[in-house]
Amino acid sequence: QVQVVESGGGLVQPGGSLRLSCAASGSISSPYSMGWYRQAPGKQRELVATIGSGGSINYADSVKGRFTISRDNGKNTVYLQMNSLKPEDTAVYYCNVARVSIITGYRYDYWGQGTQVTVSS
Repeated sequence: QVQVVESGGGLVQPGGSLRLSCAASGSISSPYSMGWYRQAPGKQRELVATIGSGGSINYADSVKGRFTISRDNGKNTVYLQMNSLKPEDTAVYYCNVARVSIITGYRYDYWGQGTQVTVSS
């Protein structure tokens, strides 16, 4: 029973920056990872960045050096600082929360509704 809500999207010029936030609420009792995925119109959804419960981080090659993912466990919140934005970054960005039940071993994924990021002159 987890709710995921993203915010921070908008319109920005190439080279600009945006900071996305994602807050998870509800019952999260097991270790969980958080991450960002994005999907442009007509394209498949792709991973942007993930951060594990222990702090391990994975970035897509296309965003390395430009995006930074971080989390605040106390707030159940994950952030994505996006710098040097390019038109190719235009997409709906979705927040993901993934956990594995310590009781059953099953993996559960929770998704936000998405926030639009548009990079354009």
